Amino acid sequence: MKIFICASKYCYHLIPPIKQELEKQGHIIALPNSFNEPMKEEQLKKLDAEQHVKWKSKMLLLQEKNIKENDAILVLNEEKNGVKNYIGGATFLEMFKAFELGKAIFLFNPIPEGILSDEIKALKPVILNKNISLLNEYKKT
Repeated sequence: MKIFICASKYCYHLIPPIKQELEKQGHIIALPNSFNEPMKEEQLKKLDAEQHVKWKSKMLLLQEKNIKENDAILVLNEEKNGVKNYIGGATFLEMFKAFELGKAIFLFNPIPEGILSDEIKALKPVILNKNISLLNEYKKT
């Protein structure tokens, strides 16, 4: 399966071992847009608001291409700033785009409690509970 990994930039350090394990299982992995420059957005915010908006818009537009090219997305929703199973705005938008395109959505951890929990449930993600080997059992319905 071709899988696009989505996560907060603050969780990017968790991606390499997961990517390696998924590749060992035979999956093809695509990394987040800014994986090689995780703090680029923060730098742009400090330097130039207009450039930040342009960059952010570009990243949001890339989501559709990245998701279309893959069979599924894997959301690494780990804790961030005390929020358990965090899913931020950009990641939520990636999940919604995957839903629109009929792609499988996998959550590494359960759905977070909060303002978007009903919407996330409606996207019908498969909860892995950190067990990425469950991806091998997934059959698209």
